[in-house]
Amino acid sequence: MASVIALLNAMFILASLSLYKCGLHALPKQILIDTDMDTDDLFAILYLLKQNRSEVNLKAITISANAWSNAGHAVNHLYDLLYMMGRDDIQVGIGGEDGILFDGTFLPDVGGYLSLAEQENSTAGGCRYRQAIPPGAGGQLDVDSNYGLRKDFLPRGKRHYSPLKQPTSQHVMMETLSSGPTIVLLIGSHTNFATFLMTNPELKKNVEHVFIMAGGIRSENPTGCCPKNDTSCIPGQCGDRGNLFSAYKSNPFAEFNLFLDPFAAYQVFHSGLPITLVPLDATNTIPINREFFLAIEKEQNTYEAQYVSESLKLTHDTWFDDQYYTSYFMWDSFTSGILLSSIWNGYTNIEDNDFAELKYRYITIVTSNKPYGIHDGSNPLFDNRTMPKFHLRKGGVHSGHTQTGIQDPFCLVPNGKGNCMDGYTKEVDASEGVRVLVAEKAKPNKDINSALDREYFTSFLNALNSKHQTSKFNMKTEFPSYKESIFKPNLNGKLSGKPVILDLDMSPGDFVTLFYLLKMPLELIDLKAITITANGWANAATIDIVYDILHMMGRDDIPVGLGEFFALGQAYPTFSSTGDCKYRKAIPHGAGGYIDSDTLFGLARDLPCSPRRYTAHNSVKYGAPRDTEHHELRQPKAREVLQNVMNELDSGRKATILTTGPLTNIATFLSSNTNSNSKIEKLYIVGGHVEDNEASDGGNVFTVPSNKKTEFNMYLDPLAAKQVLASKLNMTMIPLNVLRKASSFTRLLRELAQAKETPEAMFVHRLVSRMLRLHCSHHAYAHIDMFLGEVVGAAIMADQLQLNLVSQIRPVSVLANGEVGSDGWTIVDHKNGNPINVIEDIDSVAYYSHLSKILNETKQSAVIASFSAQKKLWNTPPPRIDPQTLCIGSSSFYQNATFFSSIH
Repeated sequence: MASVIALLNAMFILASLSLYKCGLHALPKQILIDTDMDTDDLFAILYLLKQNRSEVNLKAITISANAWSNAGHAVNHLYDLLYMMGRDDIQVGIGGEDGILFDGTFLPDVGGYLSLAEQENSTAGGCRYRQAIPPGAGGQLDVDSNYGLRKDFLPRGKRHYSPLKQPTSQHVMMETLSSGPTIVLLIGSHTNFATFLMTNPELKKNVEHVFIMAGGIRSENPTGCCPKNDTSCIPGQCGDRGNLFSAYKSNPFAEFNLFLDPFAAYQVFHSGLPITLVPLDATNTIPINREFFLAIEKEQNTYEAQYVSESLKLTHDTWFDDQYYTSYFMWDSFTSGILLSSIWNGYTNIEDNDFAELKYRYITIVTSNKPYGIHDGSNPLFDNRTMPKFHLRKGGVHSGHTQTGIQDPFCLVPNGKGNCMDGYTKEVDASEGVRVLVAEKAKPNKDINSALDREYFTSFLNALNSKHQTSKFNMKTEFPSYKESIFKPNLNGKLSGKPVILDLDMSPGDFVTLFYLLKMPLELIDLKAITITANGWANAATIDIVYDILHMMGRDDIPVGLGEFFALGQAYPTFSSTGDCKYRKAIPHGAGGYIDSDTLFGLARDLPCSPRRYTAHNSVKYGAPRDTEHHELRQPKAREVLQNVMNELDSGRKATILTTGPLTNIATFLSSNTNSNSKIEKLYIVGGHVEDNEASDGGNVFTVPSNKKTEFNMYLDPLAAKQVLASKLNMTMIPLNVLRKASSFTRLLRELAQAKETPEAMFVHRLVSRMLRLHCSHHAYAHIDMFLGEVVGAAIMADQLQLNLVSQIRPVSVLANGEVGSDGWTIVDHKNGNPINVIEDIDSVAYYSHLSKILNETKQSAVIASFSAQKKLWNTPPPRIDPQTLCIGSSSFYQNATFFSSIH
């Protein structure tokens, strides 16, 4: 029966090809893309969107959530791109809350946040492969924000991530593949598609063909090579099969897309499906050279062409060396071109592909390293199991040492290249491998008079600039009166209060804390700066939410500094932009974790859009390889902002710091500034769990069962916590037992519901209401009440006497021994502890009332209530705009705000 179905399917494909060649396009080819939303992926998506829809139907896009972008940012980026292109009909899938049981049983909706080897029954987990991607500049931060261009350029449509309503990757794949024959384009890790194939083998018959950009077979990496006759130069990746720029010293063989989940890639390649592979062998022959770069810069007839051009310019200006034109390639977009040419000319007519020379080869994907059959603790598919996971064969190709990280000692060779091959696209004989059609090189331009040397370059430029299926607007042209305004308060003659710096990790409660501090009377609290710890509950690109809240509240004058990406001791010394996730892996990637923090449970898009945002622009002065075009817009670092505030304080004045996340930024600042103690009046620490006879509930690190006594902020960087709590600063700690007394959804909502007189109070009410609904409806949100209590630290810092505080000086220290079962314990240590003022009790009734009162105070209220209000302004003809009417509140605090167009 199976052979009959396969024969019928083949006959259907041949008939379809015949119709295409005759110009009779009875049915368009249905395409599903699985993408990691890296910059070159955007080019591939746009190229396919520009094709004739009677021939090519881009049906759905799923997102690889364990690769170059983080789920919340990636999905909203894609929604906005599709909105700009007028394609809100395309299904988008990401994530899922299910996992894989210990015996290898797949639950229905595996999220794809982790590699299959690491995936358990949770969306929290390790980063053995993904740690090769820097979380900051040059990695996830720049991809999540598209170097800062995404928010500046793309219009904001109606579709966006919404908790428990967002279609998952597996759901979208199932629905798409169930609808009929589909071409699959894989341009990220293979986790999503491998999961689909392993759980839905009956639908393999509907996979018409798979196109993959991944791997390197006979490739030779052109980067990191030394000039001839330069004996002092030490070569880098030069000549390697792979492109792991952060990990070639342990694995010079793998390419990123396959390294991110080698076992998943093996499942895809060995699935029996027809595959066309576009490896580094081919993409290395189509670098973005100067001629193509200038051509795309010169010809920008559409908004999509502008977006591509500006994206390329930022990648060029921020490239790590001066070899951009020989080391940045048309990876994924070139693959989309090969896919289209295969549709036009036939999959098997390999000589007729317009853009690439193709050849069949036998290959396999290496998932473990010889000798096979060992049990050294590295392989979660075999170690500590009586039966291998997924019923794999004992002693087989999957049973060797699997790379545990980019600094795995097994893989490192002293003074040489690494010897691990996880993710290597290895050429083998027919008995070991699968027959795959492989692109070997890009074809030259048929027009010998063209300045462009590749045929695909011409097709890409023509498609991008075509008026066919083009976008109608970008962010700035969608509205007739679009204007970027900067709001600053009138501080003339006002007495400022306590100078405060807020250090946060952008958990949901932190944003409520920010609203609270912005509403406190200036004569009591003068919020001088905000610093971001990027190794906590949100990813770094979420800094844009901070900018949007400041804009909403008319405080574009407050500087925001981006801090550390790793807990102390977790960054790798040999490549410091990468590191381990020993502690951060305790935070779920899915519901109640990063995807919700990064989107503020789907509500961040309702905030007004600030002209300030993260940007990759930088300058030589701050360590960049070159000045970018708008280097004055560079994102400041946390330590710079902290130092600037200290330097600008009037003589005799000191700053008060409130921390609501891990203490990484504070520890780093203290260690690099020997006189910092003299500039800090007091440090308020939200976090810790000081055990005594009354504390019976234990800690809140719910994803680490072995650690029963630690609070998350201490756990996420125990070494930083240990150093800070051992310092000579005057410190007050607001521990977990106090935070729990201020964590009632219903009591806070009851107070907020009595007024809701200001936009900020209404926004907080919406946020807390949504959190309560999620908390009550899905187990993944069982923990999120812990975020509510974070605001109480700000109220205590503001010296609100009505809270009836009870405190005690205690000798406190923090355990940081490298053991996850005890790291972060905040203990009463009479021998070595530092005396710290520990808050023991508050009047929670008074606290809820106070918080509601402050948020509903009409003074210092929002300047722009929401993105909807902002759009109304932008849709109003310019002569009718009176800046005075922008002030929502009745206070004169903002009446002299300055307005000017940004230079973006």
